[in-house]
Parts: sequence; C-alpha cells; structure tokens
Amino acid sequence: MTLTDAGTRSTGMGAGPASTSSPATKVLGTLALAGAVLLALLGLWWSPADAVQQDSVRLMYVHVPAAILMFVGVALTSLASVMWLRRRTDGWDVLGQAAAEIGALMAGLTLLTGMIWGRPTWGVYWTWDGRLTSTALLFLLLLGYLTLRQMPAPAESRSRRAAILGLLLVPNAIVVHYSVEWWNTLHQDATIATLDPKIDDLMLFTLFTGIVVGGLVFTWLLVHRFRVAWLECQLERTSLDLAIAERRAEAAGTPARGTTPRSAERSR
Repeated sequence: MTLTDAGTRSTGMGAGPASTSSPATKVLGTLALAGAVLLALLGLWWSPADAVQQDSVRLMYVHVPAAILMFVGVALTSLASVMWLRRRTDGWDVLGQAAAEIGALMAGLTLLTGMIWGRPTWGVYWTWDGRLTSTALLFLLLLGYLTLRQMPAPAESRSRRAAILGLLLVPNAIVVHYSVEWWNTLHQDATIATLDPKIDDLMLFTLFTGIVVGGLVFTWLLVHRFRVAWLECQLERTSLDLAIAERRAEAAGTPARGTTPRSAERSR
C-alpha cells in the first residue's frame, strides 16, 4: 500500500485526503495572501496612529486576530478530544493534533505581540498580569498536549492521554477571556466589546480585515496540517500492519505478502 492509497481509508469522518493540496485550498491560499498584502497596507500606512499609543497601536491588527484564533484552535482541539474519546476514530484524533499545533502558534504570536506592545505602553515586556499569566499557561497546555502526542507509546495510548489533556483547554481559555473582569489587571478591556466601539472607523475596518485575513490563514493552515497529519497517521498504521504481517509470516515460516525471504536476500 502506498502513502496515497493509505490516504483513502475511511475513519468515521469520511474518506481521508490523498494529498495536501486541492483547487479549493489554492483559492483559499491566494485569498489569504492577497488579504495579507491588503492588511499590511492598511495597518502600516493607511490607518492613522492612535492619539495615545501612537504607532504601537498597529500591533493590534495582528495581536487581536491571533488571540481570537488561539481560542478557535483551543475550541477545535477540545471538541476533537471529546469526539475521539466517544468514537475513537482517526479523523478526530488528527483534527485535534492539527488544531492544537495552529492554536499553539497563535498563542505564541499573541504573547509575542503583546510583549512588544507592553514595552512602550507599560514600560516592561512582561508582568505577571492575570491576562498574560493565564495566556502563558494556555500556551504551555497546548505545548503539553503536543508533547504527549510525541511520546513513545502505542498510538491509542498517546491519543487518549492527549485527549484527556485537551479537555482542560477550554476551562483555561475561559479564565483567559474573563481575567480582565475577574482581577484588577493592567491589560485593557476588549477593544470591540460593544456594538459602538470607541475607535476610528478606518482603524476598526483594519482590525476586522485582520480578523478575516487571520481566519483565512488559519483555515488554510488547518486544512493542510490536517492532511499531512492524516497521511502520517495512515503511514504509521500501514507500517505497523506490515510489521505484524512480517512477524506472523516469520513465525509461520512463510514470507509475508510484499516481503522478500531472508534467504533470498542473502543469495542476491
């Protein structure tokens, strides 16, 4: 069985992908790239500087979308964890892995842009603020989830351990979201929490453009990472099946299908 053949096996979520690209993802990637160019023009040149924060406000156009998409990645990982524990299918397992990787990327980007913004605003890159600390903990939980998936153990054991940890992500994400309300923190309240946000129209348009573009990039990454992880999963299963068949064939004294007897190899 080839890698492409393995990608067509069913998992309970339909037939899996046979490659990582398709006409739809090419269109999606093109839209994401064009949107990124538009966002760069809006964020760096066309939108005005803030009256208080000056040019540091431009980090908001990356920071806010990254934070939102971090929550999306967390929600998808937790959903996939619940569904895997219920159904034990490869599709949900692979979705959890893909979403966690991109969620961790977005969490890291959120922390990085927040630290860069904090230096001119608060005077320090980092402080043990409630929002910052809970976000850092969420980032570490995502890394822990991914670490569990790489530990040497049977595939089902790895998936079960990761899925259990995945259930803890949403409660922590709730703490991150409400941290500015529950504690007296340095972090400001949500910029667009109301239907009438106090923000310049062009700045608001740029922010929403950043959210849309971030969503396109997130979706493009998720689709491709899911397909790569799916093929890796099926290759691992195929290799395991072949190894078991070889061991059984050796015990029976006959070569497994697709293998060459050792005596024939030595005679070559």
